[in-house]
Amino acid sequence: MLKLSKLEIFSVVAHEGSFSAAADRLHLSQPAVSRHIQELEDQLGIRLFKRLRRGVELTNGGKLLQQYTEQILRLVAEAEVRLTDVRHLSVGQVRIGGTPGVSVYLLPKWTRQFQNEYQNLFASLHTGVTTQVIDEVLNNRTDLVLVEGELEGEQERLERLEVCTLQSIALYVVVGQSHPWWGIPTIEAQQLNLQPCVTRQKGSKTRSWFDKVLGDRGIYPQIVAESDNPEAIKEMVMSGMGFSIMPSYSIERHIQGGFLHRVQLRDLILQRELKLLWDKTRPLTPVSLAFLRFLAQQFPVLLPVLPTRSENILE
Repeated sequence: MLKLSKLEIFSVVAHEGSFSAAADRLHLSQPAVSRHIQELEDQLGIRLFKRLRRGVELTNGGKLLQQYTEQILRLVAEAEVRLTDVRHLSVGQVRIGGTPGVSVYLLPKWTRQFQNEYQNLFASLHTGVTTQVIDEVLNNRTDLVLVEGELEGEQERLERLEVCTLQSIALYVVVGQSHPWWGIPTIEAQQLNLQPCVTRQKGSKTRSWFDKVLGDRGIYPQIVAESDNPEAIKEMVMSGMGFSIMPSYSIERHIQGGFLHRVQLRDLILQRELKLLWDKTRPLTPVSLAFLRFLAQQFPVLLPVLPTRSENILE
């Protein structure tokens, strides 16, 4: 009889197209992965992969086994979800990826609240720009990802993803105490032109959004510093290096404490969207599903996309 563990290894090799990449993902040695595949081939009496100069490619027999393997693993995952009572697990983990602002200001609070409700479960957090965290979830290195903003350029990969918009996020111009705009409630957007500015690094979706929103209006601030760390950006703004544009959730405490001042733009609304994504081709784990149900208490928009819950199934 085929062993489930070997089918899982086979599935990863088929997806990665390489023994070495599969070994990295499975935290096994490459010889161990090769041995498992060889044993599976010996058991079936067929070759499952063509060994190429770079990587491997499924044979016709391998493609057929992949179809069965996907069905088998999906059924196993669905059985686990239907039968697992997460409140009685000795330990459980959900892997969450997030863009920098989300990871620093939103996820810590949510994961703390989640652990207060499910004390035997915990979350591991991974931070990266949008492209990186989408890579993570598509390669099964995270279960869920939260991103703030746009998904342009991700269309092909989005076909595999469930995308749920949780809420709109307002962004504001912020300045430090020594800035000429300190205490001024509103300005025209054009006043940002050629002004010293601290912002996110090139290559991030936030920076692309920033450049487009202002560039479309012919506004080109003087970029004096870039950072991938929102706390570093705030420190530079508070030191008087220039203004920045930051989401509301990241600046409230500093505004209340008198360290930052929020300036409204009279003629331009700055807004982005907080999105939750997961791989819809792979069943959610019981713990990640528990985290989604926890989030749905705050964001009811999630309820229609969650699987139907079976209560007291073992009673």
